[in-house]
Amino acid sequence: MRRSVFRLQKLKPQKAVNSNVLGHHVCSFHTSCTRQRVLTLDTMNPYVKNMEYAVRGPIVIRAGEIEAELKSGVIKDFKDVIRANIGDCHATGQRPLTFLRQVVALCTDPDHLMRNPEYPDDAKERARRILNDCGGNSIGAYSDSAGVRVIREDIAKYIKERDGHPSNPDDIFLCTGASDGIKTIMKLLMTGKDGAERAGVMIPIPQYPLYTATIAEYNAYPINYYLDEDNAWSLHASELRRSLNEARKHCIPRALVIINPGNPTGQVLSRANIEEIIKFAKEENLFLMADEVYQHNVYAEESTFHSFKKVLMEMGPEYKDMELASFMSTSKGFMGECGFRGGYCEVINLEPPVKAMQVKSISAKLCSSVSGQVAMDVVVNPPKPGEPSYDLFMKEKNLVLGQLKQKAGLVAETFNSMERLSCNPVQGAMYAFPQIYMPEAAKEAAKKRGISPDALYCFDLLESTGICVVPGSGFGQKPGTFHFRTTILPPVDKLKEMMERFKKFHTGFMQKYK
Repeated sequence: MRRSVFRLQKLKPQKAVNSNVLGHHVCSFHTSCTRQRVLTLDTMNPYVKNMEYAVRGPIVIRAGEIEAELKSGVIKDFKDVIRANIGDCHATGQRPLTFLRQVVALCTDPDHLMRNPEYPDDAKERARRILNDCGGNSIGAYSDSAGVRVIREDIAKYIKERDGHPSNPDDIFLCTGASDGIKTIMKLLMTGKDGAERAGVMIPIPQYPLYTATIAEYNAYPINYYLDEDNAWSLHASELRRSLNEARKHCIPRALVIINPGNPTGQVLSRANIEEIIKFAKEENLFLMADEVYQHNVYAEESTFHSFKKVLMEMGPEYKDMELASFMSTSKGFMGECGFRGGYCEVINLEPPVKAMQVKSISAKLCSSVSGQVAMDVVVNPPKPGEPSYDLFMKEKNLVLGQLKQKAGLVAETFNSMERLSCNPVQGAMYAFPQIYMPEAAKEAAKKRGISPDALYCFDLLESTGICVVPGSGFGQKPGTFHFRTTILPPVDKLKEMMERFKKFHTGFMQKYK
């Protein structure tokens, strides 16, 4: 190719047409050419430009730079960066569950590992069952677009045992993490129109940035409703109604998103609260989207996880036909298997023609990662009492959840001991979302730097201590309030060290801007 281009440059164009053709070829290989590029910031999809994803934003980029500086020998007041910006369990030191990894390994290399006596029989039995339902008995084959059938059957059984109500495997599709399932359902809800005819999606504030990013990407309208920080981040129907009424002139409201347990706020909704939300959604004819990926992460003694499907089914016949999509993931809970990108969505009460369109939509992606599907199967079909792996599995699971409960209490207690900082109890999930009562001088300093006050706080925290957290502005917050989100994932000793660094920084920050 290089030689042919060279010859083209040597030739003298003899006709106008040839000159244009030659010019086109030469320009393709020379950056000095004035030919306009197809993609520029002005010509690219404007909705992609509008997307923001705070948990991997500029502060996280700076954290990576600091890690490189430390590695190269730059001396700082701290020896390492503590990444508390994202719920990536294994990256912070959590060990994989033995049984889950055994089943995935057996499915990956059955020819060798099925003969290995170190692998327990219950792991081998599960692997054989999955492989027998895969093309060519291999997880290297595409699965059905909705996922391996026996895995969907196991998910349906898990949901039935959890809720006490039937679940249909045909209402379930496996996805590349819960995020992929959320985007699939949200795409169905779009109107394909602009302006006041756009789809409106109700989302909590604070919220997980996936929702604002997807709403921007799909040219939808975010209908923000505020959680009540003064009452442990609870949710009130009156606030839902206020936000919906204010948004009607901007969009066509289509869906209501609930994150329970909450991210970034860590609250767990009561059953009464869920019933109130379902009644509101029915009155306003809204599609319910229940993000329930933290359903195993409940720490407060007074809190219990209730799935939206369970509550909806038990509220009476007038609610049983409501459209509801529920989402689950391998990335959270006690598993923390983020890298497998395993997840599922159960969507009920779709009209048959719409269900056909939903199936078509996921078919265009062929299928989700089959190894991720295997990991999801272990989550919903763990070892049972009496099986060889049960005792070890329960020991590992309880250790993870017990430490998370301990860390949830430690983080909230430490933050509440600091001046001009308050934190609600971490009832569930993996995060705390403290409020900083920002001094006026700090607000002025942030204004001069062209950043929000909570971003100033988080950048200074990172540079001073190596702790990487995310400004509350990336999740949304009531105007005039300032927060940050931190995970509770580092090991207990590391988390205690992180809290000590935090206290020292916070005291200095408040003295500096007093």
